Amino acid sequence: MGAAGEQHKVEAVAAPPRRRRWHWKRLLWLPVLLVAFSCLQVLVLRFIDPPVSTVMLWRYGEALGEADWSYRLHYQWRDLDQMAPSLPISLVAAEDQRFPDHNGFDLQAIEKARDHNAKGGRLRGASTISQQVAKNLFLWQGRSWIRKGLEVWYTVLIEALWPKERILEMYANIAEFGDGVYGAQAAAQTFWGKDAARLSPSESARLAAVLPAPRRYNAAKPGPYVQRRAAWIQRQARQLGGAAYLSEE
Repeated sequence: MGAAGEQHKVEAVAAPPRRRRWHWKRLLWLPVLLVAFSCLQVLVLRFIDPPVSTVMLWRYGEALGEADWSYRLHYQWRDLDQMAPSLPISLVAAEDQRFPDHNGFDLQAIEKARDHNAKGGRLRGASTISQQVAKNLFLWQGRSWIRKGLEVWYTVLIEALWPKERILEMYANIAEFGDGVYGAQAAAQTFWGKDAARLSPSESARLAAVLPAPRRYNAAKPGPYVQRRAAWIQRQARQLGGAAYLSEE
């Protein structure tokens, strides 16, 4: 009995490490599951219009945290062909003129921004429309290497699984054009009381002009900066070839 008892004790002691090793093996599947989940997210949203974005939820949470009970979220989806043709080309002219050609990352713009920022002064970004869709639709606000890495990953997925038209359509619908005003349709109704399909080239340019700081600038009552930037955007849109620049691509 003594030998059998000793063997039983050894087995009892050895069992927990085997269970711990099993838990570690299951944890090794976590990255695989996260990759699969993110791929499924992006694939589904190629065909289904999102009811909300993480940026909208984040902003709503901020308002609740500040006890801003009057805050309202304005968001109405519109397909790209239900928007004025001047809006998509205005967004591209303002934010990402090589949008039809790059694969999610504008290396030329990144290099220029790095050289500019190295000289000091106001920081300049180089995010493409695809990158902005990735962070606005799927990620949280803030600056960290983890968030930036996820932004790169989602950008790669978006460019791989969505056509360019879908990326631009998503951007036009989830971009913030005013405090709590998301997308072209909500902006057109809020600022001018009209449908997004009836936006004029000037109004489209003003919406694109406020994108760097939509809570500071007002597309309906533009100050000198928005007026100058909107005029520049209209010139750039014409030089690119207007709406045909996107349809040809």
